[in-house]
Amino acid sequence: MDGGFITSGELAFRDLDDDALFAKLWAMLRGRIHGMCFSAYVGEQSPGAKSVLDEGQVASRMDIVAPHARWVRTFSCTEGNEHGARLAKARGLKTLVGAWIGDSPEKDEAELQAAIELAQSGQADMVAIGNEVLLRGDRSLEELVSLIQRFREAVPNVPVGYVDAYFLFSQHPGLVEACDFLPINCYPFWEGCPLEGAVPYAQQMVAQVKSVSGGKPVVIAETGWPTAGMPERGALPGSRAAALYALNLIPWAERVDVPLFWFSAFDEGWKVGAEGDAGACWGFWDKDGEPKFA
Repeated sequence: MDGGFITSGELAFRDLDDDALFAKLWAMLRGRIHGMCFSAYVGEQSPGAKSVLDEGQVASRMDIVAPHARWVRTFSCTEGNEHGARLAKARGLKTLVGAWIGDSPEKDEAELQAAIELAQSGQADMVAIGNEVLLRGDRSLEELVSLIQRFREAVPNVPVGYVDAYFLFSQHPGLVEACDFLPINCYPFWEGCPLEGAVPYAQQMVAQVKSVSGGKPVVIAETGWPTAGMPERGALPGSRAAALYALNLIPWAERVDVPLFWFSAFDEGWKVGAEGDAGACWGFWDKDGEPKFA
């Protein structure tokens, strides 16, 4: 999906210089935003590279995030990622726990069972079975719905959904029907939308999904803006752009009661391979855990 975005919009705080703008962003983070996407990979570690995360490493990263968010969203329940949910709960956070579903039935089964165990033990407030599986073409809709239903049968008291690009929920009514809530990925940057239109475009994405939701809650499971890297058509990376996008979109989501998870807490170097250099620069903190706006 490309284009169709609003080409201009009013952005608050544009008149602030960088120091004042970044101070305002950091003040918002000190007040704790709704949620952040959390991954603890560092250095050469990456998903699928036999990188098993040490609990201490996950804990040190969670200690950085915990004072600044009320929820965290994780992406996997295996290879050490399962520590994230327990460590978040121990720090008083709520959790949207993700089970990573791909094209390996064996790995997918391990993720599903681990997600069930985390939820049954009280570590998951909400669960997402899969992330952009349909967008990648890894599984069919029927296969996804079956996995979601199996989770619901095992843990009927924990809301379950499935994360994908916002426009896929309009294309697949069966997906809407299968989910208790609709967690959507909203990336004006990757669609080449200039910053001036990015916030109204993200709002438009939410409205589109709400129109087919049947009253089910819509959650922004991922949104953000890279602080560095190559442009994506009319979308320009930069710390100032990321700060303006966050300061305008996050308060709006709070006002209209749409839970929002910022992508991401930390820069992730491994994403360069799939997304180019901009893909590694979406964090509020850099790859070493240092704050980028403080």
